[in-house]
Amino acid sequence: MTPTNPGLDVRALQGLRTSRRDLQLVRDRIREHLDNHEGYVAFSGGKDSLVVLHLALQVDPNVPVAFFDSGLEFPETYDYLAELTATWNLNLDVVPATMSALEVMATNGSWDHHAPTRDTPAMHRALITEPAAIAHDAHGAGELWGVRAQESRGRAAAYANALRATECACESPCAQRARRARHGGRIARVDGTVAYGPVWDWTTEEIWGHISRHQLPSNPVYDKLRRLGAPEHFLRVSAMLDGNRLEEGRVTWLRRGWPALFEELAAVLPRIREYV
Repeated sequence: MTPTNPGLDVRALQGLRTSRRDLQLVRDRIREHLDNHEGYVAFSGGKDSLVVLHLALQVDPNVPVAFFDSGLEFPETYDYLAELTATWNLNLDVVPATMSALEVMATNGSWDHHAPTRDTPAMHRALITEPAAIAHDAHGAGELWGVRAQESRGRAAAYANALRATECACESPCAQRARRARHGGRIARVDGTVAYGPVWDWTTEEIWGHISRHQLPSNPVYDKLRRLGAPEHFLRVSAMLDGNRLEEGRVTWLRRGWPALFEELAAVLPRIREYV
């Protein structure tokens, strides 16, 4: 019997390619950022923040690692976080949302046709802004994050605006390139946080290539979503449900991969069945 061809492992092939990135330069900028702004790594459990964490640990093995817990993470993410913490001896700080993603959605009434509408915090505020403020107070203003411009137009616009704020009309093209490289994805927020994205301009292929090349343990949710047939742009390990991208099939992957959890969520948020 002819053995079945398992197909090419694209991520492994990406790892064989020589990186065009000067990783020592990236590490130097991480060191400079932490020296200038005492802070932490914002770790989501996803591939991008995994690469940032890997690079940051080479600079400071004891750098604080903040995980913003939405209360609605995939079960595999919690197990992965515990295993990675033990394996890499992470200085981990789990920052729970003051109001979980499920509580926000259930309370505002928009996910049940028969429930009254109530005022609730915005999801971004509950899951990102408030936990980030707690991490800021505990560890300093210098956040390291894995947010990439390629991920969305909003993220690309945020980085573009930060770059424009440093522009000078008298710069030569060479000076502009140097400034762009020096900028390195730094974004100053109104709350005083200075967020630096070491992989801000990396491509998805570069991220997976780095993970494969350095044999980093990635979140098993990625492989599960791949087995379900989810396309690359749906390989996300953030909260299982937060109200975004529902029309694009996000709930379908949740129901296929985690049917029992889907039923539990649907009992609280009946309208998610409309997106399957």
